[in-house]
Formats: sequence, structure tokens, C-alpha cells
Amino acid sequence: MSWETVIGLEIHVQLSTKSKLFSGGSTSFGAEPNTHVDLIDMGLPGVLPVANKEAFLKEIRFGLATNAVINQTSTFDRKNYFYPDLPKGYQITQMALPIVGEGSIKIEVDGVEKIINITRAHLEEDAGKSIHDLFEGETGVDLNRAGTPLLEIVSEPEISNAKEAVAYFKAIRQLVTFLDICDGNMAEGSMRCDVNVSIKKEGEEKLGTRAEIKNINSFKFIERAINHEVERQIRIIESGESVVQETRLYDSIKNETRSMRSKEEANDYRYFPEPDLQPITVDQKHIDRVQSTMPPLPAALFKKYTQELGLSAYDAEILTDQKEIALFFEDIISVTKNYKSAANWLMGSVK
Repeated sequence: MSWETVIGLEIHVQLSTKSKLFSGGSTSFGAEPNTHVDLIDMGLPGVLPVANKEAFLKEIRFGLATNAVINQTSTFDRKNYFYPDLPKGYQITQMALPIVGEGSIKIEVDGVEKIINITRAHLEEDAGKSIHDLFEGETGVDLNRAGTPLLEIVSEPEISNAKEAVAYFKAIRQLVTFLDICDGNMAEGSMRCDVNVSIKKEGEEKLGTRAEIKNINSFKFIERAINHEVERQIRIIESGESVVQETRLYDSIKNETRSMRSKEEANDYRYFPEPDLQPITVDQKHIDRVQSTMPPLPAALFKKYTQELGLSAYDAEILTDQKEIALFFEDIISVTKNYKSAANWLMGSVK
């Protein structure tokens, strides 16, 4: 029997603001535990959140870069759940009406281009971090990350295999670093993703039961986790059993996914409008101002280098992989028309 894989990604992008989404707490990485914690981050009685304007402007940059719908009015909601590193007992997020709606991004795998549609990109605050390896038999909680602004980018379930998932994640990372809205440092947790995986019989329209694999922060691990999960689900169904909708964790050492908890539905979180924040309205002049400051984007530069400068797709891909290299190359070609030699010089070793 032939099976088709259906994958959707929820990518969490830590926005590069100096302060948190609703407080003046610092977002800098690497400080001593619990030294960058504001009263608002801790949810102490009587404190009120104030929305960070810069986070909205960075979100709009992403929306414009993906040709997305920009909703000029957006609202915040409370997502209620208990976890030790979530001191308020709820997360402030954009459930009902985010600023960035439907958009898209193009990927290429094995020479074949594909458009992956983006359902939405909404703002939310990050939780803290539980640390399990500092104290014997105990877990520590570091709240430095609590309240850090996240942009959650939700794809449509249009990704067909692990290679496409990696290409999509790479394309998002490349884009957000070009836009200067995130440093893209996955080792520090600046980008991570949840992967929703299901399988269905080839040709069927009805989607299978999905499992969500949480918090993956490596291209290699995304590919390995998806491939393992697909094989696991095929074994389950072909043995006559049913896949359970649940949240799973990927163990990179054992190369396996393990069950964490049953998958929650939206009503389990008891979403309701955030009572301490009014609807946020962004007027057109702010959107126009963001548009006027948009940097050259990798897709446009790739097209320029291949179609206008005559470089190979291989050269153009390397030159647009990192923003710093692309901008340096732009400076070089402003003073020479020997584009191929300039590209070779920039991409090769210098002695």
C-alpha cells in the first residue's frame, strides 16, 4: 500500500527587540538565571502589560515580505494552561485576530519549485525555561525568556516530505535574518518549530490523524524526526491499529519520537480576549513606513544574479544564503561589471 505524508510547521521566531513583548525586561541571551525578569513577566497582582510597538513593526515586515494580508486591527487573547515556567498560568497570544494573515513563500527541492502557503503569523509571548541538569533530582526554572516576543508562523498542511520541511524552515530562517527581525540562532533558541505529521492512503482527500512533534531546533533533527514519525505511523496503521492524536518529543540520541501528552484542542486552553489589552490598530502610514525600509530580499537578489548578472544558480544560492555576504556582493558589483570574478573572489578562500 502506498502512503502520502502531510506535514504542517509552526515556526517560532524570537523577534530581535531589546525589551519583551509586554514589559521593559531585557531580551539579551546568556544572563544569569532569573536576572532579566520584570514584575509583569511574573504576573504579579496589579501589574498591567504594555504592548511593544517594535514587535508589531517587525511582524509587519514579515507580512510584507511574504505578500500576506495585513490586518490593521488585531487583538490579544489568553491561552490558559499550567506549567512551572509559565508563572502567570496563561500565555498572551493572538488567537482570534493576528496582524499577519494569509501569505506564502517559495521553496525548491531537487530543482522543483513549490509554493507553501502560510495560514497566519501571530505575536505571542514566550514562556520561561525548565532546566533539568543543574541539580540532582530537581528541576530549576529560569524566567529570563518569559515574555520574550515570538512570531509564530503557521503553514498550511502542504508539505509532502522531510526534505520539503527542511527547505521551508531554511527559507523562513533566511527571510527573517534578511529582514533583521531575528538573528536565526537556533542553538540559542531564537528559532524552533513544532512539526505536525500525518499520513493517508495515496489519492485520499481525508487527512489522517496527526501527531505534533514539539520544539525542534535543527535542520537535521527536523528531517530525522519526520522520517521516524512517518515510519512509526505506517507501522501502526499496517498492523491494524490507529494513530493517536498526541504531542510527542523527538529524542535525537535514540532517533525516536516519544509520547508527551494527549493533543489538546483549542477549547482545552479556554481562550478568551485578553482583558488588560485593548485592540491594537496600525494605521497605513506605519505600514508604508515599514515598506519603505524593506531590505533587498533573497528571492529578488537570486533572480537578479541569475537573470541580470548571468551567474549560475549555484553561485546565486551561495551569495544569497547570508545577508552579510549578499550586501557585501552588492557593494562589490557597484564598482565592477566583472560579476563572475567578483563572485569567485567572494566565495573562495582568500590568502
